[in-house]
Amino acid sequence: MTSLQDNNNTLSDTSIEYIAELPYADIPSLYPQNHAANLLPLGNGDLLCVWFGGTQEGMSDISVMMSRLPAGTMVWDAPIQLSDDPTRSEQNPILFRAPDARLWLLYTAQKSGNQDTSIVRRRISDNDGQTWGPVEDLFTQPGTFVREPPVILENGDLLLPLFYCCTQPGEKWVGNNDISAVKISTDGGLSWSEVEVPNSVGCVHMGIQQLNDGSLIALYRSRWADWIYCSRSEDNGRTWSEPEPTELPNNNSSIQFVKLHNGHLALVYNHSQADEQTERRVSLYDEIEDEDDSATLPDLANMQQRSAFWGTPRAPMSIALSSDGGRSWQYKRDIMRGDGYCMTNNSERKLNREFSYPSVTQAADGRIHVAFTYHRQFIRHFVLDEAWIKQTGN
Repeated sequence: MTSLQDNNNTLSDTSIEYIAELPYADIPSLYPQNHAANLLPLGNGDLLCVWFGGTQEGMSDISVMMSRLPAGTMVWDAPIQLSDDPTRSEQNPILFRAPDARLWLLYTAQKSGNQDTSIVRRRISDNDGQTWGPVEDLFTQPGTFVREPPVILENGDLLLPLFYCCTQPGEKWVGNNDISAVKISTDGGLSWSEVEVPNSVGCVHMGIQQLNDGSLIALYRSRWADWIYCSRSEDNGRTWSEPEPTELPNNNSSIQFVKLHNGHLALVYNHSQADEQTERRVSLYDEIEDEDDSATLPDLANMQQRSAFWGTPRAPMSIALSSDGGRSWQYKRDIMRGDGYCMTNNSERKLNREFSYPSVTQAADGRIHVAFTYHRQFIRHFVLDEAWIKQTGN
């Protein structure tokens, strides 16, 4: 396989699935669809992964799942279910070590396929996920969505990036008007203020990392399926620059990045964008029927504003490395390749072939862990290091 070392390199043929020669394990699943992983290393060397599972995204049987990888093994435990609201689709779980050392589980809960009805819920564990406290509604403004973990800044502030799924009156949500914001807490999550990212329409799944110089960098998924976007803050997240495109493509699918122990940034993403593609889905949820919803889909063909592009292939699954705070990405390498077909997300039919919604973290031993959705059927977990990313000729 040709390396993505050069920014000008042309990606080689992606019609044949490719698996990098890396240690990997598939996390057991209980349901036909499994999606949107998030990883968290524990102090004892265990690794936790949460995701959502059920029949199909947006359906009321979608719930939050969790599995544990015991230290020193590559065999994940049987998953347990952490949410069970029969009236809502519970999605996008996040694990986070709070300032008081307790473990938070954050996730969204929406009615059917309508992301503009979503609220954010939380459960707390005092024993690293062995048991969990009751479900609580954390943010109740309809349309509030999370995907990326909170961060604790050097000054102790807690920042939680989120985005709002917005609609025009009388229209069903399709992602055209979504914006990003940051919740800020100076008291460990007891109270929150909010800062909106300026001119962030279409920039979602905001992830935040604090660089070694104290400044903040944020990276975004693009609803327009063009580029990964970037903005920065010099005042601990109180103000943000407008998101601007980076050199890396985006396909209107999730990304995630982490600051490594040495200060470098590691980003997992699909090296793909809409470009000249024409086949598209109206929205991620166009297969889900909601008899109680009287809103109509917008007429995309006659819209004057930009419209979200759904259906760009979700492959390859790639990882990029930056040593200059995200101003450039010196190394890029694919972890898995395939055709990335994602014009349906009905996992029972097993037509979807996407590699998507990655999570990346670095454990105390320096190993980098990556997990992502495999064909909407299960979560795959890889282990690698920075030296592997820098290799050529894979």
